[in-house]
Order: sequence, then C-alpha cells, then structure tokens
Amino acid sequence: MTHSARTLQCTAPIRTCIATREAHPDAELLRIVADPDGSGRILADPSRSLPGRGAWITPTLEAFELAEKRKAFARALRVSTPVDLGHVRTYLAGLTGAAKDPHKDRKTEH
Repeated sequence: MTHSARTLQCTAPIRTCIATREAHPDAELLRIVADPDGSGRILADPSRSLPGRGAWITPTLEAFELAEKRKAFARALRVSTPVDLGHVRTYLAGLTGAAKDPHKDRKTEH
C-alpha cells in the first residue's frame, strides 16, 4: 500500500451499519433519516444532504430486513412513533434489481 493510499484510507469517515453492526467507510453505506415532518416515514438519503439525525445501513435487502427485525431504525434515529420503511425498502429493491440484471432494460437493434 502506498503512502497516499494509506492516508486516504485513514481519512475516510467510518460508520457503523445499524443492521450488521460492522464498521465501513461511509461511501459503502446508505444514509437514512426520519422525515422531518414527523410522519414516522424513514427516507433513504443517498446524497447525504437531508436534514436531521442520520443512521447508516449496508445497502442490501438482507441488511434492511435484519435492521427491521431488530427494530434498529427507530432506535438509531430516536423516533418514538411507529416507522414507515416503505421508501427505504423501495429504494433498496431498485438497487438490488439493477445489480442483479444490469441489461434488463437494454435494447438491441437488429
């Protein structure tokens, strides 16, 4: 490893996934936030720009389901009302679908 690569690795913010409890550079995780309107809806924040307390999750449906089972979303975001996870589930399903079949919508000309 070169000196510059080592420096880059050390300066990347490290976050902990709320599902797996594993530490990763923040670029490998998805930030989630509670909707500021108080509705209990949890939002995916891929641009990392939404206001409010954020939490980090490995961007897979498996990690999402584990976090849901552990009730980690409400705990990590300090939300006392029931949470609506539909937005995050839809976002992750879209990522997973794109990763499974990158040529799904590809059109060929004959």
